[in-house]
Amino acid sequence: MNAYQLVKPLLFGLPAETAHDVVHAGMRAVQGTPITDALRNRYLVDDDRLRIDAFGQEFSNPVGVAAGFDKNAQVPSLLASLGFGHVEVGGVTAEAQSGNQRPRMFRLREDEGIVNRMGLNNHGADAVGERLAVTAADASVPVGVNLAKTEHVTTADAPEDYRYTYERVAEGGDFFVVNVSCPNSEGFRDLQNRDSMEAILTTLQDAGASPLLVKLSPDLPDPAVEDALDLVNELGLDGVIATNTTTDRPDTLRSHNRAEEGGLSGKPIEPRATEMVRFVAERVDVPVVGVGGVFTAEDAYRKIRAGAHVVQLYTGLVYRGPGIARDINEGLLDLLERDGFDSVEDAVGADLD
Repeated sequence: MNAYQLVKPLLFGLPAETAHDVVHAGMRAVQGTPITDALRNRYLVDDDRLRIDAFGQEFSNPVGVAAGFDKNAQVPSLLASLGFGHVEVGGVTAEAQSGNQRPRMFRLREDEGIVNRMGLNNHGADAVGERLAVTAADASVPVGVNLAKTEHVTTADAPEDYRYTYERVAEGGDFFVVNVSCPNSEGFRDLQNRDSMEAILTTLQDAGASPLLVKLSPDLPDPAVEDALDLVNELGLDGVIATNTTTDRPDTLRSHNRAEEGGLSGKPIEPRATEMVRFVAERVDVPVVGVGGVFTAEDAYRKIRAGAHVVQLYTGLVYRGPGIARDINEGLLDLLERDGFDSVEDAVGADLD
């Protein structure tokens, strides 16, 4: 039994968000100390077969941290020390937001899932931008920034709202993700229609945002996803993230917390998320980031073979602990060798027609 398995019952005895805050505080306390070197020695898997280039960035391995874990860009360097190949911070909004009322995060233990209705709580673009300029520089991996709409801003004013956020975080970010698919904040559904999305994306391109990716919802019907992907191709975006959390509830869920409102993440959405990675990869010529239910090397490998260049996780970190990136990367090396691939890059899209 590893150390996290000993600590996990204590953390899971706390409300989910409280446990997250405790872990985050501990990470902030050790970031920048000699402990980070010890963590890097323990968790980093350094192997050229794991390296991959995507949307202008060089990734030492394909396993990253999804937006939501480090909302305010406080611990990207520490996360890199845990062996992750990149970190996406945010979502960040132009104005600071407190989010929805607590409790707003719920574990589905029997299902290894989480439901959250956080509501994009964050410190705001000014504060996050200042911090990011320092913390991202200390990270040894690419740091992406998830850009989101301030809750009270109308759809018509959304493009300038996103632009303000981008301009405040531009110095510290290595790539930028347009979040038009958050299920837990007012007004996001309207942003997913073609005209609204185009206005936001072109405004950000005019502001110089690059590399620029868009994050899609798994709840969009296929024609709406195809519209969004047509826009990706027409505007020459740099990548697509598939997917965000879902408001759907699979029939297989056993936890009583399945009734809570919010976005579902974790193991229960893995098949749908992988299916959407494939759907996207078959329709665009840009790199795809696969998110949703990544807990093991096999989970990551399925998404890579379905067309993902890199993958991201959050819920898996909660359930499996700080060794998850190491375990996935070591397992990927075994899977590559088993199937005769020389590198992760060679395995990308292997299952596509």
